[in-house]
Amino acid sequence: MAGFILWLTGLSGAGKSTLAKLVAAGLDARGLHVESLDGDDIRQALSKGLGFSKEDRDTNVRRIGFVAQAMARSGGCAITATISPYREIRDEIRRTSERFCEVFCDCPLPVLIERDPKGLYAKALRGELKNFTGVDDPYEPPLASELHLRTDLESPEQSAARILVCLADLGFI
Repeated sequence: MAGFILWLTGLSGAGKSTLAKLVAAGLDARGLHVESLDGDDIRQALSKGLGFSKEDRDTNVRRIGFVAQAMARSGGCAITATISPYREIRDEIRRTSERFCEVFCDCPLPVLIERDPKGLYAKALRGELKNFTGVDDPYEPPLASELHLRTDLESPEQSAARILVCLADLGFI
């Protein structure tokens, strides 16, 4: 099987990392080589020193895209779980990738604020955290993702199952 990129995008707390783990397990169970690129981990390892300006965010996402493309070219299933807030950069990676599936992990801001697993929304709303995507920095949702999930309306297991069906429908698995 040829490799592919599964690009999970959405606001902080929308379930991207959780879904990446569930989908990775499902792909692994099918005997596929899977690598996950989590936005938080990449910021510490590959993009250390970058800030949160638009230019730095674009650089970070391009780096993630570059690594994911290398994995896919070598036959791996590259799963990215990253906010990747700007549509233009996501679309750029799509255009330069052979097999790409974008999944929009959508969850309304009030639900994310209520969930707030890392306490980031509370800090951003108090003004302690600047340039926080979804609060005082924009997030541009995809216009034509392969799958649009409402992670507030279904369980992570239901969403992961829908992603696997989508990948099968695309002929990726």
